[in-house]
Parts: sequence; C-alpha cells; structure tokens
Amino acid sequence: MDLQQVLSHVRRAVDDYQMIRDGDRIAVGISGGKDSLTMLYALNALERFYPHPFSIHAVTVDLGFQNLDLSKIEALCAGLGVPYTVVRTEIADIVFEQRKETNPCALCAKMRKGALNNAIRAAGCNKVAYAHHRDDVVETMLLSLIFEGRFHTFSPVTWLDRTELTVIRPLLYMKEADIIDFVNKHSVPVVKSPCPADGNTKREYVKQLLKRLNQENPGVADRMFTAIRTGGLPGWTAPGQMPCGGRCPRTEREEKEHGDQ
Repeated sequence: MDLQQVLSHVRRAVDDYQMIRDGDRIAVGISGGKDSLTMLYALNALERFYPHPFSIHAVTVDLGFQNLDLSKIEALCAGLGVPYTVVRTEIADIVFEQRKETNPCALCAKMRKGALNNAIRAAGCNKVAYAHHRDDVVETMLLSLIFEGRFHTFSPVTWLDRTELTVIRPLLYMKEADIIDFVNKHSVPVVKSPCPADGNTKREYVKQLLKRLNQENPGVADRMFTAIRTGGLPGWTAPGQMPCGGRCPRTEREEKEHGDQ
C-alpha cells in the first residue's frame, strides 16, 4: 500500500465525520508503533492540501523504560518538518516496580493519558489524533460484548469534557494488514514496545479470536464493522445525518473507553 492509498482512507474518514475544521491544531499521539507512525505520515501529507487549513504537533509520552530509543522518531519528525515533543515520565517505575500492578494496563493508560493531555494543552492544540484502525474498532466491540455484556466501541470523534480536547481517529477505515503493508514497503522506523505486558492482555486474546473467526468465516470482521457503522451506536452516525449537523460528538463520559485505549 502506498501513501496515496493511505490518504484515500484517511481523507474519507476525516470527511465522513468532519474530524478537521479550519485552524485546528492537532496533536498526533506517537507511541512509536506502526499505527501511530502511519497516521503521522498521512496527516503530514493531508496538511499540505486539505481545504480546511490545520497544523500538527507530534507528542510521545516516554513511560521511562530504559531500552526505549526514540532517535529515529525524532529524525523522522525533523525530516517531515513536524514539531515533536517527548514527555519524560516515571510511569513504568510506578506501575511495575512501586505498585507492582497485577493489571498494569489500566493504571498505565490513565497516567499516560494525563501526561499526554497536559502536553497537548501546553502545545496549544485543541485536538488529538489517536491511531485506532478498523480492527481496533471491532476488537473493542468484542471486548465489550464478551467481558461487559454490551454492544459498544469507541466513536470516530470524542469530546473530552474534562480537558476540553477533541479526540479524532483518522485511521478508522484502515485495516491493520494495510498498515503493516505500508510500513514494510516504506521502511517506516517502527520502535518496538518495551512494555513487559505487551501481547499479554485481553485485547490480544480478542485479536487472536477475531483472527480465527475471520479464517473460519471469511469476511466476518468486515461484517462486524458494517454492523457497528449502521447499528445506531452513539457517535457513529455520519454528521450529515445528525440532527445537530455534526456538532455534537460523543463526550468522554458517554464513551467510557476501556482502560487500555
């Protein structure tokens, strides 16, 4: 997959849910993984021609793991001309050494979001872009269905009422396989997560479950995504069909996202 194809998916999501408006300053959350770096490339390219002028500012929350090397990410942002902020924290030490959490993801996510939101406001941004793709949407729905007994997933646009920031998800229509293809073809400098809990979560269990379901029933993931888009979930109606004209995205309180988002 080339950048033009990535842009096609991103432009469609941005337009469908009116994610970007004139003058937006968008923080791009960079974990160093394939998803966030693909989003960085896409928004950097979109910024050059999108009819609603906007700017981006990349932000990484460094959790404090000793073996995290962000030099390639810094070089990439410099090459793209994107301002880049690294927020140094001791979250890893607090979660894994001091608290010794049995469920580290929930506390880590809460602290990481707090540090990220503070950095976003300091940079003068009014929106933050999360790199959740189509597989993430379906996996979150399955997590809620299996472990909470409700049909729920995060929405394309979310208003964070406590921080007065808006979350947008421009990779909404991209499959993870397409992101992997883009990253491999373009030698994107992905930084492997040093977190010891990586790959040992309920989300990973659901990811493997969905993979098996899709192998046994080809197209099931696509049908699940269609059910989410057309099932009347709050926040998933295209703005043109909303009585508020697209000016009433779901709030953080309404969304109640999972701790590992």
